[in-house]
Amino acid sequence: MTVARIAFAGTPDFAVPTLRTLLASEHELVGVWTQPDRPAGRGRQPRPSPVKAVAGAAGIPVHQPERLTSETERAPLVAAEPDVLVVVAYGLLLPRAVLALPRQGCVNVHASLLPRWRGAAPIQRAVLAGDSETGVCLMRMDPGMDTGPVYACRRTAIGADDTAGTLHDRLADTGAALLADNLEGLVHGELEPTPQPEEGVTHAAKITKAEARLDWTQPAHALARQVAALNPWPVAEADWAGQRLRVWRAHPLAPGTTTEPGTVIAAGPEGLDVACGEGCLRITELQAPGGRPQAVASFLNGHAIAPGTRFH
Repeated sequence: MTVARIAFAGTPDFAVPTLRTLLASEHELVGVWTQPDRPAGRGRQPRPSPVKAVAGAAGIPVHQPERLTSETERAPLVAAEPDVLVVVAYGLLLPRAVLALPRQGCVNVHASLLPRWRGAAPIQRAVLAGDSETGVCLMRMDPGMDTGPVYACRRTAIGADDTAGTLHDRLADTGAALLADNLEGLVHGELEPTPQPEEGVTHAAKITKAEARLDWTQPAHALARQVAALNPWPVAEADWAGQRLRVWRAHPLAPGTTTEPGTVIAAGPEGLDVACGEGCLRITELQAPGGRPQAVASFLNGHAIAPGTRFH
């Protein structure tokens, strides 16, 4: 087997399974590129990315340029002479000069069924839109945002109990397996990608904290999707009695209430039922300010949320 020189670019937890796949392969990992350390936690101290932590522990050279637009910033990548650059959630749009460097090009593991959900938040947007399935695609990169031709895809259903967090973990492992199955073909230039269709393009804009607030005039099924899509970040929020509660888990109940939206209809061990613009949302996991997420049965022991009271 011919040993290829592979460079890797990625930053968050989602990229780690693919990095581990490359570390376990017979090929040479010549360097890892990741975002600079960013302030995190209560102390806002610089924290290395998950990818940096794994690469450093494995003794792989790590590079953290702010961008790759200048010759100086690209110099370590040029010197590494990679046959392939594998990219997973790196966080930078690669300039043409970088795309042209590897002998077999740059490939990206993207968490959607392209061309649906190109962009920064494909997992959350798929859940928020109520998609019945999603997946990962292995794509040859071009100058556009997730517009390159696709080598292979793998699908997975979005279950009723899935959150963005559970899908994230499943798709991270699926993406690593997809790359492993196609790695030999990629490094030897034996695979031919298929251009993405022009129909069905959607864009997955970055999730913001402003999207966390629950609007009780919306249908219950839409609010349930919002709760699932924003778990584990930024987590859906609702105001009750002057407190901003975080809603971690919820599901819709059948329509049938004419109660004013935001009104608590029932509160018990099974959940907290809140009237919506259409139907009712049963909240099953809540978090008070300064507290931890709790099942509603435990939460109600310390918080007197009674039927007839209202969320605002």
